[in-house]
Amino acid sequence: MEFLSDVGGGEDRHRPSFFELAAQEQLRDLLAPVVRYILSVCAQRNPRYLLRIVNRHDEFFAVVMFFVERHYLKAWGASFAENFYGLKRRRVLGTGSDKTKAAVELTGRSEKLGKNEIRTSLVFLILVPYFRSKAQDLYERLGGGVDSDLFSDTPAGQRSQLRTPPHSYLDAAYGMFRRGYPYANAAYELYLLSYNVRYLFNKSPYWRPWLSWMSVEVRRMSADDYRAAHETTSTLLSSPIRRHHTTGLLPSYATIFRRSLSLVPLLSFEALKFLLPTSIFFFRFLEWWYSSDGGYGRLRRKGGAGVEGKALRAPPPAPSSKNHAVEKGLCCVHDGPMVNPTALPTGWLGCYKCLHGWVEHKGVCPVTGSLVALRELRKILG
Repeated sequence: MEFLSDVGGGEDRHRPSFFELAAQEQLRDLLAPVVRYILSVCAQRNPRYLLRIVNRHDEFFAVVMFFVERHYLKAWGASFAENFYGLKRRRVLGTGSDKTKAAVELTGRSEKLGKNEIRTSLVFLILVPYFRSKAQDLYERLGGGVDSDLFSDTPAGQRSQLRTPPHSYLDAAYGMFRRGYPYANAAYELYLLSYNVRYLFNKSPYWRPWLSWMSVEVRRMSADDYRAAHETTSTLLSSPIRRHHTTGLLPSYATIFRRSLSLVPLLSFEALKFLLPTSIFFFRFLEWWYSSDGGYGRLRRKGGAGVEGKALRAPPPAPSSKNHAVEKGLCCVHDGPMVNPTALPTGWLGCYKCLHGWVEHKGVCPVTGSLVALRELRKILG
């Protein structure tokens, strides 16, 4: 791992390796599906309020991440994912040999991101991924991917005759988009790959093209950076009951309430660096658990208890239940042939009329004595 961290690093120990940058990029790509999964689970219980948000997930996620990324860019000088991996963004103060000299002589606020750098960073952190996801969704809705003609039994000559010309300019535009999107997306990925290769072999300080346009590079955070960032956040998260700096008087209740409300979003943003990675871990764990090679898939193949594969045994009769054994194929209430067979949650069978009357009056299983409700009776058809 030390070799991988030093690839392309040279003597600059604050220059992050390509693998650190790729890891933070992957973390950012995992945030959207995690938020979508959490919202979809919550929407099953409260569909009236959350179903619309789930249907507009891309817009909701973009708005939320706008405020999150803006907070981290202002407070830490880095995006959310970059801050999680101990990285920061700084302005490049020169080119060539002048850059090193300026970086040594001009430190502190001169290297911090300005308003223009923060706004431009938000564009490429929020808007560009949003439009790319929308373009991918549109391409898939238009039938992108594998050509359906490959799986068609119709000859090629007849397929060309069956195709109808576009009825409007919009249909023609959709057709051009469907044909041109794969090439445009491939060109975009190759463009990013060229910057990745140049950064990997220490030919460029920028691993993304827009960072070179902004003259902003990604660096590892030093002890001074952490100290300055903690001072900034501690100032923002100061106690709401702090005294006035000149008079020394305690604030009024209205001031305390107003300060407390202003602390809520800041505390929420700072807590995300712990909550979101934990959510990603559980999300990936659930993906593995319900996959064919995961724990749930293995239990199903083995026919484990509680999983489809083996029928559960009926529990043994309780001491307070019927004194004689129930023969197979007979009703567990009147010990005769079953009419309209019905199953109890305890595993025993009987007539629907017998079990309904028994459970309605006594509320227990006639064999085991376990508590049973009427809604738990299940008729057996066939």
